[in-house]
Amino acid sequence: MIDFRYHLISLISVFLALAVGIALGAGPLKESIGDTLTGQVDQLRAEKEDLRTEADQLSSDLNDSEAAITALSPSVMADVLGGRRVALVVLDDVDPAVTTSVSAAIGQAGGSVTAVATVTAAWTDPTRTAFRQSLAGTMVSYLDRAPAADAGADVELADALVEGLTVAAPTDPDTLSDNAGVLLDLLSGDAGLVSLANPVTTPADAVLVLAGPITPTDGEMATVEPTETPSESATSPSTTSSASSSSPSASLDAASRAAQLDAWTALATAAQQRSAGALVVTGEVSDTGLVHAIRSDEQLASLIATVDGVRTPQGLLAVPLGLADRIAGVVGQYGSGPQATAPMPDRTELPQIERVPAQPAPTEPSADASASAGTTG
Repeated sequence: MIDFRYHLISLISVFLALAVGIALGAGPLKESIGDTLTGQVDQLRAEKEDLRTEADQLSSDLNDSEAAITALSPSVMADVLGGRRVALVVLDDVDPAVTTSVSAAIGQAGGSVTAVATVTAAWTDPTRTAFRQSLAGTMVSYLDRAPAADAGADVELADALVEGLTVAAPTDPDTLSDNAGVLLDLLSGDAGLVSLANPVTTPADAVLVLAGPITPTDGEMATVEPTETPSESATSPSTTSSASSSSPSASLDAASRAAQLDAWTALATAAQQRSAGALVVTGEVSDTGLVHAIRSDEQLASLIATVDGVRTPQGLLAVPLGLADRIAGVVGQYGSGPQATAPMPDRTELPQIERVPAQPAPTEPSADASASAGTTG
């Protein structure tokens, strides 16, 4: 049985060990321990300073590289779009500064922006599924090319938005067709599925999808100076439509996020299939984002081109270059994010576009012809 003597011996042993440790630490081992700790602290301090110097040098090198890209961008992107008109489709939370800079880059590349259409949370709101299905069924009759009978509401709505932004009147390539106007009215009116920065009157040739979130936390926004022509200034869209307060991705569960991603994939696919070419642009590549979904799917990646890092000078430069490449038939995944196939698109200068009516305007019969027709027989 354990008695008092056992406890006493245990306590004496503990105090003896403590006393020996104190004696050794204050005596023979004092200098050795102190020197070791001092040496380790000095080494860590030196390593910290080296790392700080290295980080400062890398930051300086990066700033120099970005400054060089910014200086070269105007000459590199000049005229690559050859007068193409581009509609911007904004998905999720996108900083208005991004929309402004992308629009300016398109202008510097010899293009113009005809519309900024922001897709609202209502586009994928699960409580409005039945309404969207009914609306999609109504809009199919206004499409130039009807989707497959079993396409589903996501595809039908996507086709409607893209045709609403791109289809010209048969007799005037510079005017939006009547059916396209109806489609945009249905989507942006009481339905509230799309918010338009300004009324859309001119059809686009190509579609650029800004896939958010692209927020100030992605980094400092690279900018280019806008170069307006008289025709562009008259139709230049406002960029205040990128409202983060109604971000479609806010507080979504996994199932809702997957459904949203399906709807956005349908939009990106329609943008490519129903226009001269499309490009999907983002900031940082997210595992739950549209660009990641495209790059992870072999079939989508062979159809839809993407660019990441749009807030950086190189990412912004890649936007008009990537769009020109896609219009020319080249598909690539550009940037420094996961699954990118190249850091930058090749420079493809598109020929200046020539627009002609799909069919000639009807001509009024002359007075002589009318008189002759009236006296015939």
